[in-house]
Amino acid sequence: MIQDKESFKKAYLDTFSRVESNPLELSNNWEKYHALVSLVKEMMNSYWVNAVKTNIEKDQRRIYYLSMEFLIGKMLAYNLMNLGLENIVREGLADLNINYDELLLQEEEAPLGNGGLGRLAACYLDSMAQEKDAGYGFGFGIRYKYGLFTQKIVDGCQVEVPDPWLKDGYVWATPKPDRMITVKFKGNVRTAMDGNRIIFIHENYEPVLAVPHDILFLGYMDTSKINYLRLYSAEPVMQDFDLLSFNQGEFAKAAAYRAEVEAISNILYPEDQNQAGRELRLKQEYFLSAASVGDSIAYYKMIYGSLDKFAKRVAFHINDTHPAVSIPELMRILIDEEGMSWEEAWEITVNVFSYTNHTILPEALECWPVDLFRALLPRIYMIIEEIDRRYLQDIGSRYPGDEELLRKTAIIADGRINMAHLSVIGSRSVNGVSRIHSQILKENIFGAFYKITPEKFHNITNGVSHRRFLHYANQPLSDLISQAIGVEWINQATELDKLLAFSNDRGFMEQLAKAKYKNKERLAKYIFERQGVAIDPSSMFDIHVKRLHGYKRQLLNALKIMDLYNAIKEGKTIQPTTFIFGGKAASSYQRAKDVIKLINSVAQIVNNDKQVNDYIRVVFLENFNVSLGEIVYPAADVSEQISTASKEASGTGCMKFMFNGAITLGSRDGANLEIHEAVGDEHFALFGLTAAQVMELSVAGRYNSWDEYSSTPRLKRVIDQLVDGFLQTTYDFHSIRNGLLWENDCFFVLKDFMPYTVAWEGLNQKYADQDQWLQSSLYNIAKAGIFSSDRAIKEYHQLIWNRKGPVV
Repeated sequence: MIQDKESFKKAYLDTFSRVESNPLELSNNWEKYHALVSLVKEMMNSYWVNAVKTNIEKDQRRIYYLSMEFLIGKMLAYNLMNLGLENIVREGLADLNINYDELLLQEEEAPLGNGGLGRLAACYLDSMAQEKDAGYGFGFGIRYKYGLFTQKIVDGCQVEVPDPWLKDGYVWATPKPDRMITVKFKGNVRTAMDGNRIIFIHENYEPVLAVPHDILFLGYMDTSKINYLRLYSAEPVMQDFDLLSFNQGEFAKAAAYRAEVEAISNILYPEDQNQAGRELRLKQEYFLSAASVGDSIAYYKMIYGSLDKFAKRVAFHINDTHPAVSIPELMRILIDEEGMSWEEAWEITVNVFSYTNHTILPEALECWPVDLFRALLPRIYMIIEEIDRRYLQDIGSRYPGDEELLRKTAIIADGRINMAHLSVIGSRSVNGVSRIHSQILKENIFGAFYKITPEKFHNITNGVSHRRFLHYANQPLSDLISQAIGVEWINQATELDKLLAFSNDRGFMEQLAKAKYKNKERLAKYIFERQGVAIDPSSMFDIHVKRLHGYKRQLLNALKIMDLYNAIKEGKTIQPTTFIFGGKAASSYQRAKDVIKLINSVAQIVNNDKQVNDYIRVVFLENFNVSLGEIVYPAADVSEQISTASKEASGTGCMKFMFNGAITLGSRDGANLEIHEAVGDEHFALFGLTAAQVMELSVAGRYNSWDEYSSTPRLKRVIDQLVDGFLQTTYDFHSIRNGLLWENDCFFVLKDFMPYTVAWEGLNQKYADQDQWLQSSLYNIAKAGIFSSDRAIKEYHQLIWNRKGPVV
């Protein structure tokens, strides 16, 4: 094992000679990087082998976390940090004339997600490894060949470019062809008798192989804390089929077969504006579900010989509705392959599944057309139909005459399959991801289900990995914290509360200011080198980075900047501020792409106007991802969390900013409310409508955006500037203006405009008093510990995964 610089150098050189074809002195940085990753991976593999036997001996519950997204970030430096080897490796490589930082640049970030859902899943994997004593948690996802897309900004507009992150392979992943599963699509189902039992035979199906690739995750400074993320790639079953067709001259047929199969794991969230795209999305979801469930059962039987005590030893957690088809898939395996009765299979199924809901947006609560679903997954449809029939029969007997309750809880209705309803009915637990979101689920979205089974519903507020987003990403601040209170906070985030003892320590507060400034310099350097925009690190960094969506209200922020521009042109003075945006819009979401163009158009005007750019500058960061976030979060002074109240289930960016000492400018939405509760009015800028007010205005239809427009001259001016030539571009922003006025501003941008600008101005004035600002920054860091993903995972274990007793 590596214990010092010399033992590392020996191990590295041995690994290099074994895995590379060049002498070290003639090799390039990729080969040096590949050898280093191979060495670290070999170490981690040995730790995993040791852990497997211990896992089985302890007989703890195995948690399988199914998610369409995992944004894990770069792994090399993070794994070395968790091993406590980063300094040894850096110094050892320097002795070999190898620049460690240049090797880090060789690593491709796995683009296996779109935003917060994927980053949350990755944080939970981190904490599942860390909290191993409560059970063993593993992630299951898809090995997308191209991920989402690389975002380019061309003439201020988003352009989507494929991200070929696997072009050189992905060294961290280990293929496991011995564990591959056959997934069956289409075909027909016939019945037959086996004694007194009806059996179902799936015929003429299209088989696809799900081939696993494992990526190991380490806990901090403890090699027994280890788990994995298993990603499945879709591959043809009969490799000789292509060759046979090709040799017979059927070139198109051979290519089409392979292309159709591989398309399943080609790209995250294919366009679903047409039938083929919708079918491909459903294929992806079943592919993930069938591979995960089938693989888990095969492993269980390999260890225990039968499915005895399966429900006590295994839990499946579905992260939003995408993997909901895993519920009927488990029923299929238990009934069709294991010979269980419906009742036996259902008791197991409902006791191993749990479901986290992440949204109340109708477009994200998936519903599939019956015709599409039945044609693609005929046996799974039969099982869902039977689950629905039995459920409605049971509810009808328990609540006779309550037709409204039956309507609100049916899985199949109006020719569509409601996957959220399937998730609730087929799970032992349902949870929201912030207190307000969980309350909305109980009172509105799943109110009928809550009436029937209130014991199923829980709240577990999201959390983030403070080890990655503070300790790893913000070394200046991490070092300062450890010098002040010791290192136990890295394992136990609530220890950060001890920092409050230093709030009147001038020396500590000066060091806190220096740490923030150093991080702002790093971000300013990044922006100048890539985008040529010079920004002042002493200005207030106001940062808004997240997926582009109407309810996240990047538009509200842009309108505020336009309003500030107008005021500065008329003589207003403010504390110099740099507004920094980042995030991707879905390729088919034109309104969100219009907002990206708007932000960049505003940036062009602001940054080139000498009368105002001493006060404000605007930057849109291209291709925001985890690695860029690790530069952005530590540099923030203001964290923009301004979603429409009730629409953001929780948010996790707000927590990453908080751990790094930013002050939140937040709407009354999601986890904002819990952050506000933790730090108080003095250290948080809260504004705007409440969730109850938003829902009341939406339902009652009493909101008229024209009233806001006509009664607020400042607001009317910026809305008109969208289309009156002010933006100095031929790009047409009428769609944005029409959305605010003619479509009645469904996200209440105009209603919250004045409260938002007032709250922002209060923060900007506060920034002038750096002593006061630093007090608030420190308070946010000290109170951030409850938003660690370690706390969230402990709650999942206690409330859901290891909860005693059945729910049926």
